[in-house]
Parts: sequence; structure tokens; C-alpha cells
Amino acid sequence: MSSPRQNSPTSKDEQLASYRLDNRGKVMTTDQGIPVQDTDNSLKAGARGPTLLEDFHLREKIMRFDHERIPERVVHARGSGAHGYFQVYESLAELTCAEFLADPSVRTPVFVRFSTVQGSRGSADTVRDVRGFATKFYTGQGNFDLVGNNMPVFFIQDGIKFPDFVHALKPEPYHEMPQAASAHDSFWDFVSLAPESMHHVIWLMSDRALPRSFAMMQGFGVHTFRFINAQGTSTFVKFHWKPVLGTHSLVWDEAQKVAGKDPDFNRRDLWDSIEAGNFPEFELGVQLIDEADADRFGFDLLDVTKIIPEEEVPVRPIGRMVLNRNPDNFFAETEQVAFCVQNVVPGIGFTDDPMLQARLFSYLDTQLTRLGGPNFAQIPINRPVAPMHNHQQDGFHADPIPARQANYHPNSISDGSPEPAGDAGYVHYPEIVQGPKIRKRPESFADHYSQATMFWNSMSDWEKRHIVAAYRFELGKVERKHIRQRVVEHLTQIDHGLAVAVAEGIGVQAPAKVGENHDRRSPALSQANMPPDSIKGRKVAILVADGVDAASVTPLVDALRAQHAVPELLAAADGAVTAADGSTLPVDRAITTMASVLYDAVVVPDGVTAAEALRADGYAVHFVAEAYKHAKPLGFVGAGAQLWTAAHLPTGGTADAGVVTAEGDGLGSQFIDAFITTIAGHRFNERPVDAIAA
Repeated sequence: MSSPRQNSPTSKDEQLASYRLDNRGKVMTTDQGIPVQDTDNSLKAGARGPTLLEDFHLREKIMRFDHERIPERVVHARGSGAHGYFQVYESLAELTCAEFLADPSVRTPVFVRFSTVQGSRGSADTVRDVRGFATKFYTGQGNFDLVGNNMPVFFIQDGIKFPDFVHALKPEPYHEMPQAASAHDSFWDFVSLAPESMHHVIWLMSDRALPRSFAMMQGFGVHTFRFINAQGTSTFVKFHWKPVLGTHSLVWDEAQKVAGKDPDFNRRDLWDSIEAGNFPEFELGVQLIDEADADRFGFDLLDVTKIIPEEEVPVRPIGRMVLNRNPDNFFAETEQVAFCVQNVVPGIGFTDDPMLQARLFSYLDTQLTRLGGPNFAQIPINRPVAPMHNHQQDGFHADPIPARQANYHPNSISDGSPEPAGDAGYVHYPEIVQGPKIRKRPESFADHYSQATMFWNSMSDWEKRHIVAAYRFELGKVERKHIRQRVVEHLTQIDHGLAVAVAEGIGVQAPAKVGENHDRRSPALSQANMPPDSIKGRKVAILVADGVDAASVTPLVDALRAQHAVPELLAAADGAVTAADGSTLPVDRAITTMASVLYDAVVVPDGVTAAEALRADGYAVHFVAEAYKHAKPLGFVGAGAQLWTAAHLPTGGTADAGVVTAEGDGLGSQFIDAFITTIAGHRFNERPVDAIAA
């Protein structure tokens, strides 16, 4: 029964009062809470020059007016989100006047959304794709949205080509296939006709396109931005998110199987990790470049298809982000969160990167249709913690009830409020702009292959094998042979050996060699050079049956949980198994409902009777063989090694890589410590797995 108070006029008045805005005596801000310097003059290239697309206050102000009558709304792509906080390590006031980067004692609330690019909302998590990594910082100066990806480069150099690229990437229009996949003619036709895409394509063909989890993938701001300090000095900056758990991936065969076994694999991992208290953590780092040094790299910093190698400009760690709370409602938060590249705070600015300049327009425009009109900043997940005061009004879903007579500036009716903040507001960096109005790509954007070659050179042998296999798979789905041929002609510009290996697998002519590989490399690009030191959140399957040795199960479970891993006992049926000593061990899952691809490691405990039962179980034998094929850590204790034999797995030399064994005289700490260290190694790709049929 509801209380009388809930439906009384007084309580309703109190509820409405909480939505009322009073602009008297307030500073004018944008809808993101960013102080407005001037609302009477648009940003121009010189006092009599053309108006600049960069003027986000102009665009927001006119957009809000244009859409006071609202269009229909459409849904957004697939994503997963979480709340958390960001804390800077030390003040960066010498670089930027962004307040949230100046006070190490402040924890800035954040909401992060991870996503896939290609697929619809109902597609699988583990498709080969770029992943979005978008972070909304709710700062005291307004919202700052760092809208990036898990790859530091992009396919195209100018945003005017973005509709073409997306049309080519998405399912082909005449039959709406394939879903969430780039392995089709239109994608490869486009990229083979746009050489600027070659660097990003080789990233897409690498294991970076198959992250093990959102907590194990890097994030990048992609573009070159500016830090601007209180003195107006600008420093170019590139943003990097580095996961504390290390950067790890699935393998392609595994990723495809996971899509069928659990299409919510990454989403579930994020949710379960936070619920279990294994909070994902990321370190924010920056590459800082003085404007005077911008020309020293041999490529254009504003070319979004290029990276700055970390060996040339080290990544400086500046802060830590922890994701510690799941959303209360997926739609209200994860689906309705609206990221806009334009959302910056004083101290962070833009550059003339033509891809960035187009994004400044497109994200804002997208939200109008997706979220039902111009009031999307009033949705709770999008509201800044900084106060909002301006003359925007009406439209669908306008929540505040403005207590004002004057809804324009200047005015004398409301004491002129809200007033522009002047120099205390957001001040665009006064970069000198000049030149003829022209549609032309700068010559400094013309190198399309050298950094793709550097990426290839930087890979380990097993990473190169995976890249070749990815090209063969993708191009093997392309029906038109001339498109396949055109792609390998580009690949020979990257590396002739790569091109020949791909050509041999897709039935086209190997291209002629056009030059020598420059042999430059950047070790930071290889996942093989990212040694992990934690098994936090790793899932470990422990295969059991009646007669299992409890002494080789319980200590291992306890040790794994102490390391914040997730051990699960799998048996032929759900319920429990009876150990050799008569005790009962609860079963977490029936093995028939699971698969090795859903786990990071597998262990088979001791117990002669249990081992014989598992050896006779086709599911258990396949489970072990498949985990071995996917280069995962394996552990065998005593009689449990029978499954190693039953799966017909090779032994000796590199075949034993990542396999830990113990004799059947009880489980010692030496085995436990070795197995935990092996799990931290993630994969053992030196194994001879090509002949494994699993």
C-alpha cells in the first residue's frame, strides 16, 4: 500500500521543484555544463573569415533550435557499459587547465561503454571487429567524452569518406548479409580501392580484433588532441588506456565457437567480474608532443592512419580508472548514454585532423535521431554534474521546468542571466588558420604502407601466422577474384612474404616484389611483449567425476580464488560428485552445457576412478583437446593425465609448453604455484597444434 504522502500535492510539488531551473545570477553553459565564452559571435577563421565547424557552441545552439520539433528515434549498436571513477596520479596543471587532471585527491565519476562496430544490437560479442572504448568523465567543468577504439589508427583519413566506409563494411544491402563481419566483397572492394586503409586493415586481421575481455584490451583516443594550460600554451596529446590485466586475445577458431556457445561472452565477463568484486582497471597514459616538434616524425600527426611509436615518444602514465559498478538498467544507462567527441572541458582542445573535425559534427547529429531529439543531455546518464544554464528550450523529453520570463540573450528582464563566462569559459585555442578553400588531401598524408610494414615487422611468429590466416579466411569469403588479387597487390607493398603467403591460400597469383621491407619495428605493438602478472578474473575449468581425489581439488580451488580467478567444477551431470574419500564436491556446471572456449585454463585432478570415467566421456576428451589446440594452460594431476593420452596430444619439446603436471601423491604447493604462473601466461602459441582435430 502506498503512503498518502506519495500522491499528495505537496510531494508532487516537491518532485517538480527538483526539476526547476533558475538561471538568475548564473553563468551560461552548454548542455554539457561547459562555460560559454561568447554567445553573440561564431568562431571564424579571422574576423571576416568563414565560420568554423569546430564551433561546438554554435552547432549545439542552432541544433537545439532546429530540433525543437523532434524526429523519430532509432536504436543503437551493441555495447556494454559500467560505472566507475578516474583519479589522476599528480597534477598536470603545467600542461592543462582541465581541473579533473590537476587534483590527485579528486575521484572523477566515469561511465564507460565498450562496443563492437559492425554488428546490430543482437549480434555476438566475439566477431572480428574493432571495439569501441568510450569514456564519459563527469567533471566539475562539464562532461569530457574520450570516444576511442581498441586500435590506435583508423581506416580513412577524412571524415567525408565515413559513410562510404560504413556502407561497405555493413551487411550488403541487397540481402543484408553477412552480419557483424568484414569477410565479404563490398568491404574488401572498398579497402582495396582506398590504400589509406591498409594500416588499419592489418590491425583488424591481427588478434587485436578478438579481445579476450573488455578488461584485457587497450583503448586509444586515436586522434591528436591538445592540452592547453592556463597560459594558453598548447601541447599535442595522444591518449592511451592500458589494462592492468594485460592485453590478451582469443584465437579465431575459438572466437567463432564462443559466438555460438555464448554470444554475450564479453558482456557477461564484464558484468560478472564487477559483481564478483574483480573490478576492471585501466591506466590512462599520454604521449606529449611539443608543437615545434610535430614535423620530426616523418609522417603527419594529423593523419589518423598513423601512430607515434612508443619508442619515439614514451607513454606517460597520468591516472587510473576503476570500473566498480554495473548499470541498474541496461536501456536507461548503457543504451541511452550519448557520447559526443565535441564534449571537451577547458584545457582540452582539438586539432585540424579532418577525421576528427567530421566527428565533431556527426556524433551530435546522431544523438538527435537515436535519442529522440535535442534533450538527450537531460537523460540521467548523460547529465553533467556541473550545473547547466542556458536559453535552450522545449522539444520532446524536456525535463526541467524553467522558472524564467526571458529565454534569450541579451535580456534585461531576467537581469541578463545567464551571462556568458567570458575568459572563464571554454576558450578555443587561437590557432592561426589561413589558406585557400580547397578540397585536397595534403601530401603529408600520402604514405599508406610504411606503418603497416612496421606493424607486421613488430609481430611475433605466431602473431604473423594468425594474421596470414585471418587474411586467408576473410578473402576466401570474397567471391570476386579480381578483388582478392587487388588486395594482395597492396599486401606486397607492406611485405612481399605476407602477400605471397596470403595469395597461396586464396587461389590468386602471387604478386611481384616491389621493394625491400624497411625492417623498422615497434616492440610495444606485439602482444607477445606484454607479460602479464595476474590471473584476476580468469576462468578455470576443473574436470571431475565420482572418485576424484578431493585433496587435489580443494587446495587448488582455494588458491585460485585467493588470486581472484574463477574456478568451476565440471562433471557429466550437474549436482555433486562423490570423492574417493567419501566427501561430496558440488558441481558448478554440467560439461555438456559448457565448452573449453568459455574458459582460460583446464585442469584434470587425480583419482583413478574419476580419470577412467572422464577418459570414457567424449565431451571431456574433446574439452581437453580443444583447449590444447587453442594454446591454453593445462594441468594434469596423477591419474588425470589419462585424458592427455586419450586426446592423442603430442608430447615433448614445444608440445609440452603451458602443460603442468604433478604426480599422484597429493597436490603440492609447487604444482599450484606453477599452474597459477602458467595461467598468467595466457597462451602458449609455440605448440604444434595444426594437426589437432578439435
